[in-house]
Amino acid sequence: MNDTIKTLIERRSCKKFKSEQIKDKELNLILQAGMNAPTGKGMQSPIILVLQDKKNIDKLRKLNAKILGADVDPFYNAPTVLVVMADKNMFTHVEDASLVLGNMMNAAFSLGVGSCWIHRAKEEFQTEEGKALLKEWNIPENYEGVGHCVLGYPAMEYMLPKPRKKDYIWYIN
Repeated sequence: MNDTIKTLIERRSCKKFKSEQIKDKELNLILQAGMNAPTGKGMQSPIILVLQDKKNIDKLRKLNAKILGADVDPFYNAPTVLVVMADKNMFTHVEDASLVLGNMMNAAFSLGVGSCWIHRAKEEFQTEEGKALLKEWNIPENYEGVGHCVLGYPAMEYMLPKPRKKDYIWYIN
């Protein structure tokens, strides 16, 4: 089995991270994988916000937890948070951003970096606090949050995958 297929089959979400920041070389490769994800008509509607500063991550963490309605760290203490947004005027913006997130999570796993998709990005940036953050970060209003990719070195063993359901694939003749 080649390395790409092995990564696609074996990648799992990481929900416990070491505090050590990931290396710039790894981050840049992960970002490059995201930037090269397929997008509708090749229009590249997504953007990736890189948060590694604790102050900015904490602002977003608190907002995400508030939306979740729980007093937890929805980012699992990851030292890097990538926010993927996309131009909501593009009809494939959610699909485009989802492919970016998938590429980045697979690239991370292939490099020994843990990752997890975290939801509620859309809801975060619909709040007044979220809109203020986007303004502070100079992000145009036409961008909508799609998801977060939290990154860091795993501080856990990956879970074994659940067996694939029997009716996953249907051949239609």
